[in-house]
Amino acid sequence: MKVAISLPDPVFDAAELLAQELSMSPSQLYAQALAEFLQARSATAVTAKLNEVYGRESPVVEKGLMAAQLKVLSREAW
Repeated sequence: MKVAISLPDPVFDAAELLAQELSMSPSQLYAQALAEFLQARSATAVTAKLNEVYGRESPVVEKGLMAAQLKVLSREAW
């Protein structure tokens, strides 16, 4: 698929230089960069990143906080 886009000159120049350094065509560079950008922002990637971050934390909840949460939840209509 051919696509026409506009880029600021500094971005274009940097991309051209990087494509040369990586021995790839500018089209390959743009396609790879866009694919990585989309993958990094997919819903599953965001969920995986959040799970990674929260997975490092201790699941222990302070007794006072737990008591306050239980008090509020006991008044909720499920």
